[in-house]
Amino acid sequence: MPSSADHCAALVREADRDLYLASLFAPEDKRAALFALYAFAIEIGRVRDVAREPMPGEIRLQWWREVLEGKRDGEAAAHPVAAALLEGLRRHAIAPDRLVGIVDAHQFDLYDEPMATLDDLDNYAVMTQSALLDVAIAMLGGGGPDIMMLMRGAGIAATVTFILTHLAKHVSRRQMFVPLEVLERHKVDLNEVYAGKSTDAFKSALAELRRHARRQMAVARNEVPQVPKEILPALLPLALIGPTLRPMDRRGYEPFDVSPLSRLKRQWLIWRAARKPARIFEA
Repeated sequence: MPSSADHCAALVREADRDLYLASLFAPEDKRAALFALYAFAIEIGRVRDVAREPMPGEIRLQWWREVLEGKRDGEAAAHPVAAALLEGLRRHAIAPDRLVGIVDAHQFDLYDEPMATLDDLDNYAVMTQSALLDVAIAMLGGGGPDIMMLMRGAGIAATVTFILTHLAKHVSRRQMFVPLEVLERHKVDLNEVYAGKSTDAFKSALAELRRHARRQMAVARNEVPQVPKEILPALLPLALIGPTLRPMDRRGYEPFDVSPLSRLKRQWLIWRAARKPARIFEA
């Protein structure tokens, strides 16, 4: 029977190969904790896919809250991701409650209420992707106030990129992560979007989101011109943001038919960024 650590590594390799490959650049004694952290993020991020209805999703999220609060020790010990996560946090002296905010933020995913404002989207990104990045960096032995703005900007840029690449899936179930504030600014008819119509107004709104992501990456780059070597494995997946966004600027871009980067190219981009970390922020 595979160990909890093996289970987490296999889950990350299958569900998010970018995170898996980036983690291989970490010291061997850090990898198990990173895989457990990312496996946790995968479990939380796909709650709506698994639960399909809000109430079962709420129950799953509440279970994870209670695991992190130490209220489900027996059940957590029997759950491979929970067991590995708690062990990784303990080993690296990280308080489990630092992850509770991630669970809370993903409640938004369970419902069809649209994201209201750009500030709301930024807050969602900071509570999810930035918080995840914060804990990953802590596991690698980094962190502190000097890189807070890096984590904030990178988390927002990563979240926007995720939204733009998963737009068709979200719209098909009437989820709208593109803020209503942005849609209204460009006079987008939300009903047309839900009908799958790719209008010029909608493309203009999405272009604004891409500019927002690039500004956030610039902030991250300016805050930390030299990436500390020890935290590099946590940042390597960010090197995919620029190459993912750039094709969306081209003529003929169709928001509901985004072709993902090939597995080989993604692997090459991560390897290239590991050799020259400045490439991480080329958005």
